[in-house]
Amino acid sequence: MYPQPLAYKNSEFLESEEARPLRILAEYLEPLRRFKAENIQDTVVFFGSARIHSREQAREALERLERRFMPGSASAPNPHLERSRKAVEWSRYYEEARALARMLTKWSTSLETQHHRFVVTSGGGPGIMEAANRGAAEAGGKTIGLNIRLPFEQGANRYITEGLQFEFHYFFMRKFWFAYLAKALVIFPGGFGTLDEMFEILTLMQTEKLAKQIQIILYGSEYWDPILQLEPMADWGAISPGDIDLIKRVDTPDDAFALLKAHLTEHHLLPPTPQEMKAPGIAKTRS
Repeated sequence: MYPQPLAYKNSEFLESEEARPLRILAEYLEPLRRFKAENIQDTVVFFGSARIHSREQAREALERLERRFMPGSASAPNPHLERSRKAVEWSRYYEEARALARMLTKWSTSLETQHHRFVVTSGGGPGIMEAANRGAAEAGGKTIGLNIRLPFEQGANRYITEGLQFEFHYFFMRKFWFAYLAKALVIFPGGFGTLDEMFEILTLMQTEKLAKQIQIILYGSEYWDPILQLEPMADWGAISPGDIDLIKRVDTPDDAFALLKAHLTEHHLLPPTPQEMKAPGIAKTRS
């Protein structure tokens, strides 16, 4: 009679439906272990589209198309060229996310602390995610990528710090780690996934399920203003007027950094005021 494998070494069992709770728990415990090993205290999360390329990549792609479709070769506007020109215009957000992440990391690494504070974190993929990780790496800081494993998505970008690249199967566990360590979010132009991630955090803030102060910055008025008009929700009574103020809108890396630095300093670096000490739960609102 052949010896049977131990249950926790039985790959057939671990991949079964019955073992799903173990896989979920693993996506909590394994990142927790690594964050502790890397001495990560908290993060600033960058969200945004995976489809936004660097200015260099966007211009190179446009030049290739322009050589292929020479002027006068077709009378009607070429949709490929139009999209490529739009990609060059859109690439400003890649460069600005990169610049903001670099500024934030340069400041956070200058803090006198035993832990790594306000570490730039992204979804780990291309586009704005890559830009954020790239800017932080250029500033010499640690940077985190919380990637989700999907059959049709690209892999993690190359700028994530070794040991801080995570692969998740479950979306909700990935979202947990976005929220759990975050002290601020910066939302660059993006699609359904970006909106989903932003509104999940907004809902937790509105319902007071987060025991900490989080700053949410919406970056890029030209893109977001036509898409996110929240005032009618307040007018109809679906949200409180003050809920609109949970989001701050900015258009430059300098303005975004000024907001982040002020928020992180006031709520997560300075000691609480005497008035705050009297408030219930104050121990949870400061790091």
